[in-house]
Amino acid sequence: MPSALPDGEPVPEDGALPAAALAGSADRPLGFYLHVPYCATRCGYCDFNTYTATELRGTGGVLASRDNYADTLIDEIRLARKVLGDDPRPVRTVFVGGGTPTLLAAGDLVRMLGAIRDEFGLAPNAEITTEANPESVDPAYLAALRDGGFNRVSFGMQSAKQHVLKVLDRTHTPGRPEACVAEARAAGFDHVNLDLIYGTPGETDDDWRASLDAALGAGPDHISAYALIVEEGTQLARRIRRGEVPMTDDDVHADRYLIADEVMSAAGFDWYEVSNWATSNSGRCLHNELYWRGADWWGAGPGAHSHVGGVRWWNVKHPGAYAGALAAGRSPGAGREILSEEDRRVERILLELRLREGAPLDLLHEDGLKASRRALTDGLLQQRPYDEGRAVLTLRGRLLADAVVRDLVD
Repeated sequence: MPSALPDGEPVPEDGALPAAALAGSADRPLGFYLHVPYCATRCGYCDFNTYTATELRGTGGVLASRDNYADTLIDEIRLARKVLGDDPRPVRTVFVGGGTPTLLAAGDLVRMLGAIRDEFGLAPNAEITTEANPESVDPAYLAALRDGGFNRVSFGMQSAKQHVLKVLDRTHTPGRPEACVAEARAAGFDHVNLDLIYGTPGETDDDWRASLDAALGAGPDHISAYALIVEEGTQLARRIRRGEVPMTDDDVHADRYLIADEVMSAAGFDWYEVSNWATSNSGRCLHNELYWRGADWWGAGPGAHSHVGGVRWWNVKHPGAYAGALAAGRSPGAGREILSEEDRRVERILLELRLREGAPLDLLHEDGLKASRRALTDGLLQQRPYDEGRAVLTLRGRLLADAVVRDLVD
């Protein structure tokens, strides 16, 4: 969750939504994202809304403490129940992200999940995920999460090579993420993800292949692989600007992506979104698919974003301000926007084109249709789905996904 917040209109103090946002809600899945903004250290590439203990010291007192954070977040879950009223939907997915959620006690994460269960109910076979830093969990912690209802866990691996982890300021040791997969399996988790990053300064093709081999050898059923984005204001951006480390280029990123798809496909993983591969449909991250398909989700926590029925809003960033608003009985919302039909059409193209199933051609206006025909001729879209009325990216199209999307939207 990037740290910058957009502008928008004010959120009512009680968080109330326009009646139109709740119309037809029974036909849309509902998920929850729970943001835990705490980290033990700040990674050099990270631009997310996260805080170390040092960064919070003296800026929020007890309100910003992670010791009582679960209680504060539960207050927002109860606010969500009031705002959504008699909405009958049980929650389909819960995703606890950060930051490092597993810096909280396992019991805190279980209590947060329990509040959602108590207020909304959980759908049968609901997907319940937490992110985890490999050094912040052990077998007992993972067993407590599994016993408490979590059934999916996502570990930040990034790389198997120590010198790459050092550039990223990652604190875990090589081999620990793979051990975590085994511990999660032993605890009863059926679905385990490893996050990888490619294109780190100093990483070679052989380093990247070694990371892929290590990740696959660990036995997850889902792998996410993201190109490193150097965000302004981060420590890594400053190091590159000073010439301390080099920056990779788009061609290197493209080569690494091709390696990833080749290696993972050979290992039985299929892509289902441009940056995500799974061994089966059941291994796909259903929560992220809510985002990509424009469903409803409530984001609880500092800086978290939500979307319900075409209304998108976001919370204040700082944990102290967030807790203070809830303690005063106010919504922590910092701003919101009501999406027009055109906004929602454009976002569907932006997001659904990244999926293996692609985007319906009937979303496109005439200029977009002309651009889609050019993309088809250029080998960026697949012929058979196109003939059936869908724009689906080829492998080459995935490399140029952002450019293809821009053309289809225009």
